[in-house]
Formats: sequence, structure tokens, C-alpha cells
Amino acid sequence: MVKNGGLVKTIKFGNPKYVGDPINAVRIFNEKEVDELMVVDIDATVLEREPDLNLIKNLAAECRMPLCYGGGVKTVEHVEKIISLGVEKVALSSAAIITPELISEAAVRVGAQSIVIVIDVKKKGGIESNYEIFTHNGTQATGLQPAGFAKRAEELGAGEVVVNSIDQDGVMKGYDLNLVTQVRESISLPLTVIGGAGSLKDIAALIESFGIIGAAAGSLFVFKGRYRAVLINYPSRAEKDALFDSVERLGQLKHRKTS
Repeated sequence: MVKNGGLVKTIKFGNPKYVGDPINAVRIFNEKEVDELMVVDIDATVLEREPDLNLIKNLAAECRMPLCYGGGVKTVEHVEKIISLGVEKVALSSAAIITPELISEAAVRVGAQSIVIVIDVKKKGGIESNYEIFTHNGTQATGLQPAGFAKRAEELGAGEVVVNSIDQDGVMKGYDLNLVTQVRESISLPLTVIGGAGSLKDIAALIESFGIIGAAAGSLFVFKGRYRAVLINYPSRAEKDALFDSVERLGQLKHRKTS
């Protein structure tokens, strides 16, 4: 996340901690051979500010992996301009909720594969299986349920959905698998999950439960150790291979037990 021009990480969308310069972070992630990067300007929508095109241009120029940008995107013209700067995907959040037809219009202009719908979710009333979408950094309730809106976004032509658990954001205690289940069952689009990853075991648990799915993380890749020292990191190819091997073995074990 970007705030005041700096890279930050939040806990439950609050208490942003500065973790570095966004451009320098991209350079490090390049060296780490990160699979994909999403950058969200969390000030833009709250302050009713347009996307920072200069920042986006600089990020795209440095980034050697697929890049998704979100924050302040309200119009098809915004989407087209961001894509023209070398960004592969544009994330829509509050604008897609306020003006759902923007999803269709943007998909027609730049292709569905470039339109990502980000759904920020909280548990409603503390009830485990009841969720509500929030916007503006988790401050504005929408009355919408994530599964239903994700399905609507797919019908309107979105190419991907990202579901973010605000309750799990920065907590590093695992993904909300119940939330993921609800959204996964409602759509056939590629789905990416963020909010809660504290270790590679959490990513393994997500993949084990849902198969082909995007596992995103913030705190896991910018903090290190119990005191959350800032250290940008990413699993090596060997670590990722070991992760997928362990998931595959668990799947085979489950199959043997049920066959």
C-alpha cells in the first residue's frame, strides 16, 4: 500500500507503518523474482484524489513482473491511461460499487483480463459467516455481501476478483477460509486472496483447500521476526517448490484416506 508517497503496511486498515520507498521496494522484489505485484494508493479514494500518474509511470518502468495498480480510479479514461503507462491490470474497488457499469465499460476498452475487482470485507456484527463489503479503507459500509457482488462483477465482465479480509489484515494468523469459500463458490473467475498470511504454511493451507488460487500477502513479505522488523523478503524458487510439494503430498494423503 502507498500512503503519502511511501510504502506502508497496515493492521486492520489502521496504524500504517512505513516500510520504505515504493520504487526501491519494486527493485528488491525484482531481484527476488516476485510473481506479481499489486500497488494500492490508500489515500487516493479517501481524499478524492485522482491516480498519481507520475508514480504509476515510475513503478511500471521499474517493475519486471506483472503489475496491478489501484487507488483513485473512477473513470474509463483513468483505466486507459494507467494501462498505457505499462501497467498490466487496474484494480477497481469503491468506483465499481458506486458505478457498476464502469466494470463493463473498462473491460470493453482494455480487455477483461486487465480489470481486477478488489473487495474489502469485514465480518458483520461479529458473526463468523456473515460478511459485508466496506470501502474507503474500511470506514464506509456498503450493505453488500462479498459473494453476491463478486458474482455481479463477473457478470459485468471483470477478469479477476481479489478478496481482502480487513479483520485479518496485518494480523498474520492465517486467511479467512470461510470467506474464501463463499466467494469461490459464487464465481468461476480467477480469485486472489489477501489478508492474514503469516507464514508459508498459511499459503499452503489456502492452496490445499482451494487448489488453483492466488495467494497474496503483505506483512509476510515486508516484515521479519516476532518484532516485525522491516525486511523485504520473498520465498526462493526452492522454497516455493517445497511448498507445492507439501501441498501435493497432503492432497495424495487425503485421497488415500477417502478412497
